[in-house]
Amino acid sequence: MLGNIYDRINDYGSVKISLASPNDIRSWSFGEVRKPETINYRTYRPEKDGLFCERI
Repeated sequence: MLGNIYDRINDYGSVKISLASPNDIRSWSFGEVRKPETINYRTYRPEKDGLFCERI
């Protein structure tokens, strides 16, 4: 029984990986960069509304 499950899981002919198109990337994005800052040099944390802000 267990052998059949593992055989089906590992039975792939091929896997296809491709690059995302520019339109796909735009559809995933949201938010706006409002400050040119990236990381606070004292705390090493991303600046709010900056390039590395986690909310964006």
